[in-house]
Amino acid sequence: MRILVPLAAYGFDPSETAIPWKLLSKHGHEIVFATPEGKIAAADTRMVYGTGLGILKKLLKAREDAVEAYHEMEQSPAFMQPIKYSAIREKDFDALLLPGGHDKGVKEYLESSVLKQTVVDFFNAKKTVAAICHGVVLAARSIDPVTKKSAIHQYKTTALLRAQELTAYNMTRFWLKDYYLTYPKHTVQDEVTAALADKHNFIPGPKPLFRDRINNTERGFAVRDRNYLSARWPGDAYRFSLELLKML
Repeated sequence: MRILVPLAAYGFDPSETAIPWKLLSKHGHEIVFATPEGKIAAADTRMVYGTGLGILKKLLKAREDAVEAYHEMEQSPAFMQPIKYSAIREKDFDALLLPGGHDKGVKEYLESSVLKQTVVDFFNAKKTVAAICHGVVLAARSIDPVTKKSAIHQYKTTALLRAQELTAYNMTRFWLKDYYLTYPKHTVQDEVTAALADKHNFIPGPKPLFRDRINNTERGFAVRDRNYLSARWPGDAYRFSLELLKML
């Protein structure tokens, strides 16, 4: 199947993009990346290299398996030849994957009117849509012009938890300021929950204490509701990817 993966020009999360890319590609699916101007994107370098994370580097940066997958992805023809957002046509794809990322650079992705309409088009076509972490924010902000409601209004979902976001912020705010708060006035969980028909449709899942692995997906968490799949953070990336493979 042909899967669209839109990215910000800079700041996407390496784990939430490269791990799904590696597993989906391995199973024969075609990945098509899209960026604002059709130029090669770059992940949040702080997540790739741990720059500025100090003694918390090992805890907060992307794990080595994800970094390795990211560097492999960087060399792939698909990643090096993205299409422009403006060239996206829902009919050309079978599924949509929305990675996350908390660096301020992802705002152009989260606020793109083109991508919001794209999300609506995929939902209206009943095609598979998978979103993880801040990618769920983009889904929540995608308002159907007919219903005037979010594309995920009637769906169950998860996303980056308020506790996760604020914990990372409080651990690093003395030197990284609001780096971990993409939007300092509200958390991801608050915004996503507000877009839902019922606040109980936001499913937090078990406490995200450890990141999952390909051979230990029980640590991960994902919510599937019909054609829609969601997950919370890089620690869910393997579970999320394998669930997406089942859907495809």
